[in-house]
Amino acid sequence: MKLFQKLLLAPAAIGVLAPIAANASEANFQDVTNYAQSDIEINQDAFKPLTTTNPLFAGGEGLNQNSNSDFDTDSFSSTTTLDGKAVFVLGAVDGNVDLGETSKGTSTKAGSGDTAGITFVTQTSSAKSSDAVSAAYVYQMNLNTSFTGDDNLYVRLKSGDGFENFGSKPGTYLNETKDNGDVLKVDKIWYTFPLGDKVEATIGPKIENYYMLAASPSVYQPKLLKAFRFGGHGIAFGASTSTGLGLKYTADNGFASSITVNSKGAAGKKGFLTDEDTNKLNAMVAYTKDNYHLSATYTAQHGNFGAFHYFSTDTIDGSADLSGYALRAWFRPDETGTAVPSVSVGYDTVDFADKPGGFENGSGYSIAFNWQDMFQADDVIGIAFGQPIKGEDNVTSGVSDVDPFLWEAYYSFRPNDSIEVTPGVFGGTDVRDDKTDDIFGAVLQTTFKF
Repeated sequence: MKLFQKLLLAPAAIGVLAPIAANASEANFQDVTNYAQSDIEINQDAFKPLTTTNPLFAGGEGLNQNSNSDFDTDSFSSTTTLDGKAVFVLGAVDGNVDLGETSKGTSTKAGSGDTAGITFVTQTSSAKSSDAVSAAYVYQMNLNTSFTGDDNLYVRLKSGDGFENFGSKPGTYLNETKDNGDVLKVDKIWYTFPLGDKVEATIGPKIENYYMLAASPSVYQPKLLKAFRFGGHGIAFGASTSTGLGLKYTADNGFASSITVNSKGAAGKKGFLTDEDTNKLNAMVAYTKDNYHLSATYTAQHGNFGAFHYFSTDTIDGSADLSGYALRAWFRPDETGTAVPSVSVGYDTVDFADKPGGFENGSGYSIAFNWQDMFQADDVIGIAFGQPIKGEDNVTSGVSDVDPFLWEAYYSFRPNDSIEVTPGVFGGTDVRDDKTDDIFGAVLQTTFKF
């Protein structure tokens, strides 16, 4: 029996064991960008000190060395909620490319005698990775605390390992990919608070721009490749955790707008929005109703922010300064369980100030479909495809960029309320930079939510 036949036999066997239910649920933006995924509340009784003189926090080390202190007060905020998940991933990829080592340098502007500061990337090694079945995991905890009832402090603790075959952008980078060597650490942290009735502010040292958007640019659930998040994880919504702040205005008639700024230099000596900083600005205008959405997002990036390679070719990924637009639209039916799917579409366009590879412009698109509650309650069928952003209008060499194409298909079902099983396949042609980058992958993913 061949490799992928063996791999795809597992989800088929699991599917036989799945019970049939009759309840329906509907995906919403909170599942994508909300700070928590459930309302499991931890109150003060769960973490009461064992004694008043030597308190232990959940069986751990003493929190206070002062034995005379009164520890009858709450040792854990009653307004803090905790939820999380553990994800097991089993899969293989045929044709995956190992990026190998890379080095960076600067180019000198011809005839000027001065360094222009344009970053270029040099590939020093590249090899095909094994198509053997590999296993990976993710463990994540989400903590949310409110101090006024209207605000929220969010902290995400996360660890993951084993995604060596699933870390190539854009072709094989999974939505769950996290390789940090089994270290559980603070992965996200930010604070959100209202400014009046219709304005919300967010600030934090570890946040991605899409958590601060005015509205959801997509209703597609990308359960395999990260490339298909938000109608294409491309020019505006590409992820890179950094210091961020944002303002969001929500009107009563469906209109909303937001402006966000992310800075990588703010966490170090380069500083916030300095000439040496690597930063990104997004501005969105959106109109959203229950069944449809339209939005346009402008982005300006400086210093090779490098976040849009989840949905782009290699050639243009080295751009240091650019601006672009992300146009998004989606539709979802009134009822699930019918032949009519939800549809999410995206189109990105970009202008390069530094002309990476000689390209002045670039564009890409994404189309995605979800069918929910088709065979049992809470199941999801997903199909997505698109062209990652490629370079256009070459003004130096006249060489054209490749024509990349990427796709995914999956079926997700729940044996019970807390476990989700997702078998799926994905693939693409010319996904990175040449004719050899054709891939096919198969994944079985099991998610335990708590």
